[in-house]
Amino acid sequence: MKTLPLLLALALATPSLAAETAPPAKPAAPARAKADSTEAPVVTHHQITVSGKPLAYTVTTGKLPLKNEQGETEAEIFFMAYTLDGVASPASRPMMFSFNGGPGSASVWLHLGALGPKRVKMRADGAMPSPPYQLVDNPYTWLDQTDLCFIDPVGTGYSRASKPELGKKFWGVQGDLESVGEFIRLYLSRYQRWASPLFLVGESYGTTRAAGLSGYLVERSGIAFNGILLVSSILNFETADFTRGNELPYTLYLPTYTATAWYHKKLAPELESRDLSPTLAAAKAWATGEYARALAMGDRLPADQRAAVLDQLARYTGLDPHYLDLADLRVDIQHFCKELLRGERRTVGRLDSRFKGIDDSATGETPEFDPSLSAIRPPYTAMFNQYVRTDLGYKSDLTYYILGGGIGPWDWGTGGRGGFPDVSGSLRAAFSKNPDMKLFVASGHYDLATPFFATEYTLAHLGLEPAERARVTTREYEAGHMMYIDEGELAKLKRDVSAFIRGALGTP
Repeated sequence: MKTLPLLLALALATPSLAAETAPPAKPAAPARAKADSTEAPVVTHHQITVSGKPLAYTVTTGKLPLKNEQGETEAEIFFMAYTLDGVASPASRPMMFSFNGGPGSASVWLHLGALGPKRVKMRADGAMPSPPYQLVDNPYTWLDQTDLCFIDPVGTGYSRASKPELGKKFWGVQGDLESVGEFIRLYLSRYQRWASPLFLVGESYGTTRAAGLSGYLVERSGIAFNGILLVSSILNFETADFTRGNELPYTLYLPTYTATAWYHKKLAPELESRDLSPTLAAAKAWATGEYARALAMGDRLPADQRAAVLDQLARYTGLDPHYLDLADLRVDIQHFCKELLRGERRTVGRLDSRFKGIDDSATGETPEFDPSLSAIRPPYTAMFNQYVRTDLGYKSDLTYYILGGGIGPWDWGTGGRGGFPDVSGSLRAAFSKNPDMKLFVASGHYDLATPFFATEYTLAHLGLEPAERARVTTREYEAGHMMYIDEGELAKLKRDVSAFIRGALGTP
């Protein structure tokens, strides 16, 4: 099977306090054993106001070692942990581990986009601001409900293998699960958090990792999570791999094509004149009905039926029927992104299809870049590098690998059913072995990297019992892959996650 393109996912206003190399007497930093890393963690103290209440918190920034059976360090994983001060029983406070995807992405997007007490200031709709960029207080931080630990897997951020030849051990589906799983086990021990309610949140390929870890850790290390949160998820790669003979992505991407065309006013007037929701419902019904049957018939599809399908496909995608005919009723992501606004000499974004790009060549087959990625990469890169050195006091001459550059070829393994990577079985096993675990799934209507209907399909095919399905919460947002760059959707995400965490903890 050919490897998929990288997913991404898939994240200051107040002066930083002086960094310290050891915890001060007050307020106390989390207890820790002697580090095996060559450097001591850096501890800083800060305060933010959330919902009118001041929150004092401690940030611990450093690395933990990954050792082999002979006790030799094979890699170090960089992390940033936020813990609330003044808690009566810190060891029993909720603890959430967070990472992004790629593979090859650091945790910066969720960290400085949604979860942490600081966030990169974008324009209100998520568009790129003019430099110099700003880091501001995040009133939607999740720190008021749970402590947070942001993990950069080996080859991302400042995390490195101890020798170049060891990198490939960590750069694959299984090696990634084992290394991040070992980090979580080690963190729980070093910082005495085994008694805490535990949560995992991942974005994009990070959802693959989170789902895989939910089953792997409960079996391997006896670590059970109260809740798993998947932001822009992909669990079964069959739903996203546009290869010959795999018709599934064409049907599952179609509703996102519809949402994109609706946003850019490329649908028929009767569809543009109404809200998006009924149009999406109609698109989903047609995609899994008439369209799926037509694709299944292949070359046997009668001419009159083909003409009818072409008409409806044009209606729901905003694309020219002649182009769709030449494409044999099948349009993948890249061709859609190039074709929808070709008449305007524009492309649409893959991570967020509301964004427009301008290619050098208007006659090409696929976009030359993703405008939605180009909008976020500079501000997040600049603000993280400033924040980690000034506010957090962690100084390094290493390149902080935000997205790519630090990993080699990814080992997708033998795959699941049909040869496609698939961690849905691991998630299903976690539901069985951890009867109180709850799942939260967030999707964006304009996400062409991990489309919402593909997520819906995967969840519907987990094989869960009705009581298990009742433990799954799904929410959709009027945004893209990183719905939190849109401030209105960021606020909605915080409300939804807050309700989910309370439910997972059984608190009002």
